[in-house]
Parts: sequence; structure tokens; C-alpha cells
Amino acid sequence: MPGRKLTAAFVQSVKRAGKYGDQHGLILRVRRTGSKQWIWRGTVGGRRVDLGLGGYPYTTLREARDRAFEYRRAARSGRHPKALSGSVPTFSEAVERVIEMHRTSWRPGSGSEEEWRRTLRLYAIPRLGAMLVSEISTADIMAVLQPIWGAKAVTARRVRQRIGAVMRWAIAQGYRGDNPAGESVTAALPRNATQPEHFRALPHGEVAAMLAKVRQSDAGSIARLSLEFLVLTAARAGEVRHARWAEIDRTGRVWRIPASRMKARREHRVPLARRALEVLEEARNLGDGSALIFPSSHTGRTLSSGVWWKLLRRLDLDCTVHGFRSSFRDWCGESGVPREVAEACLAHAIGNQAEAAYARSDLLERRRRVMEEWDRYTDGNQASNLR
Repeated sequence: MPGRKLTAAFVQSVKRAGKYGDQHGLILRVRRTGSKQWIWRGTVGGRRVDLGLGGYPYTTLREARDRAFEYRRAARSGRHPKALSGSVPTFSEAVERVIEMHRTSWRPGSGSEEEWRRTLRLYAIPRLGAMLVSEISTADIMAVLQPIWGAKAVTARRVRQRIGAVMRWAIAQGYRGDNPAGESVTAALPRNATQPEHFRALPHGEVAAMLAKVRQSDAGSIARLSLEFLVLTAARAGEVRHARWAEIDRTGRVWRIPASRMKARREHRVPLARRALEVLEEARNLGDGSALIFPSSHTGRTLSSGVWWKLLRRLDLDCTVHGFRSSFRDWCGESGVPREVAEACLAHAIGNQAEAAYARSDLLERRRRVMEEWDRYTDGNQASNLR
């Protein structure tokens, strides 16, 4: 009798087997044996679910109705009702715990946390967010990955890896016994022949013209100077965003990036050529006393990488910030810069362990000559290369 509002007297006296509906999704189920159980029925994450609320008379009508109301309210807000007890987290809650666990191991400014949140928010949370980690199946993971498996191969692989990390955490916490995002998912999906996605980079011959456009733009001074400094030093975004005045040796014309901010976990010395030093001087003249070289003009805290992305889009430049490192590396290759020097400029780790054991020098003076040549090459005199 769905939709009927139950009474305490009816619940106590009913003997006929069946299901009797109440409000907020509450159902009284009477078995042939005479036993009576409370069930909540509702929709969570697009699925119909039935959850037990206890048996009568140990759980009264009022208690069952109150709990059903809380379950309905949780479901309408996008949460799984079982999460109310705190026993099993939802996928969204588990993501937060995994990020918190990894946060101390991520390099400051690396963008790891931001990237985790962005990819999972776009592709996984809409389907899995409200589901308990114990209830996520391989079919659910397939439903997340299939729409992007062919068109966004690299992104899809990262999404699977991050979902898998959350599932492995759930296994370690005792919430489930298997990883539904494991290799069985990859085996079930079609073989992906899509070419790898690379960071979009300008041809190195167009970098000088790009810098000229940046200097002449009406963007904020910090945005313009920090992007130019990134290009001139061939540094990573996080290294520039978190750069501090205490790291600059003006006498030695060197920027010392501490190991804690480097991908290879060792200090990196960046030789500073003429224009890079001029950029630093302009930034100092804008200074507000901050320890950061390029603080956000709005908050005074670490500059957001989104500032550069917006600037590139506004100037109609089809490239990414990280792509400038590729532009620099291509220029090195075509200019006769020895491989080991070019790799040292980019602070790349040496893959061969035997080779790395003998590579004790950071080749600072040889790199200084390379960065001075890069400075001259990216001079504004070549601005006519780009319209």
C-alpha cells in the first residue's frame, strides 16, 4: 500500500505479509513469519537503493520516520545516506582524505592537488561522488572512462589512476576487498591508438614575438613579468610562482631553487642573463614588501597559474605555459647545445644511473652561456616573426 501514512497502531497490529509505505521513502515490510523490518527506499546517484533501518518493535515508527527523513534529505543534497553514520565514506569524501594524505609529499606549487581535483571533479565526481566507496563497481568506472577513452587518452589514464588510488585507500581502510579501477578495466576498454597528448608549444622562432606581445599587452605587471621570467629561465610554473627574493643572488647572477620545490628533489641553480635580471628589477620596483618575487596583485599570496593561461588566451596564443620548456629544448637541439647541458638547463634527472653517478657537476658556467644566447635569441628584434 504505497503512499499510505502509517500509524503506530497499524504497525503494531498488521499481520498480512507485504510492504506498507509511509512518508520520506519509509516502508514497513511484513514477512510471512510475522517479523517486521523498516526499509528506506530512494534514489542515490541515479540509482534506486533500499536501505535497512532496523526491525520493529526495536525501532519505533517515530524513530524509523525520523531516520527516513534524514536519509531523504541526504540523498537530495547529493550525499549517500549511509555516510551519515560515518562508517563508510562516499567517493567524494574519500577523495578528500586521499588528497590530505598525499599533500605533504607533493612539491609546493607543483599543481598536483589542483590537477587531482580538476580531473576528478570533471570526470569522476558526477558519476561516483555520492556513491559509497564500498558500492562502486567496475561498470561504474567503465561509465566514467568510456566517454573520454578515445578522445582524451592521457586524461583518461590519469583519471583511472586517481580513481584507483582512492580505491586502494578504501581497501587499506577495510571498506572493500578489491580495486574496481584495476587492470581489468583497461583490458575491457578498446585498445587506444590515440597519439600521446603533448603540451602545446610555440616554435622557438616565434617566442621572441610572443614575448613582445606580452610586454605590450595591457595585462597586469606581475602577470607579464612573471610569464617573461618563466620563458627566459626555462623554469617550471611552480618554481616561478613560488620564487622568493631570498633565492636570488644578484652578485653571482644566480637563482637558487631549493630542493623542496624541485621535481628531482635537489637544489637547482639557474643562471640569470641580462633580461631576466631586468625583469627582477622591474618586479622589485613594484614590491610591496612580500617575500615572493611575483605575488598575486589581488591577494598578495602565491600567483595562480590561471593568470598566465588567461593572458595567453587573450593574446590568441595557441600554447601552454609548460610548452615554453619544449620551445627552449627544441632551440637547444637546433643550436648545437650539447644534450647534457640542455638537460641540465631544464633540471631533468639523468635516467641512466651509471651516467648519473659520474655527473656530479651542474655545469653552471656552460649553462650560463646557453641562457645568455637564449636571452639574445628571444630579444624583441625578432618580433616580426609573429603577427
